[in-house]
Amino acid sequence: MSTQAKQQPAQTISGFEPYKEVKGEEYMGKPMRAHFTKVLNKWKQDLMQEVDRTVDHMKDEAANFPDPADRASQEEEFALELRARDRERKLIKKIDKTLQLIEDEEYGWCESCGVEIGVKRLEARPTADMCVDCKTLAEIKEKQVGK
Repeated sequence: MSTQAKQQPAQTISGFEPYKEVKGEEYMGKPMRAHFTKVLNKWKQDLMQEVDRTVDHMKDEAANFPDPADRASQEEEFALELRARDRERKLIKKIDKTLQLIEDEEYGWCESCGVEIGVKRLEARPTADMCVDCKTLAEIKEKQVGK
């Protein structure tokens, strides 16, 4: 590993350094909430830009191909893009809900059992609303019920 690579801080997908807790720091205090607000807002902004790019791409690429196979290929491509954007739309809603939790100072605690979710889990999944244990149980129950 090069010296330059060793000096580079670890970064998340959104380009933020993971939050470094200070010894004795209050869980979900003002600095921690500010960090996650920045991460979530950046993530939301990136998703919104992707939506805009998709709309522009679909406008630019829309063509009435005389060949039915070409037309079907384009329609399938657009359908896949729209499905991806729909998932992102749902994620944007979840980000908005999470930002509201931060504003209400209710972010970072499991909605099921009330324990701290933990900074590392929130770094990996900033919209997490359950601790690992409760989420695992919920997934097991979901598999058993067969939703």
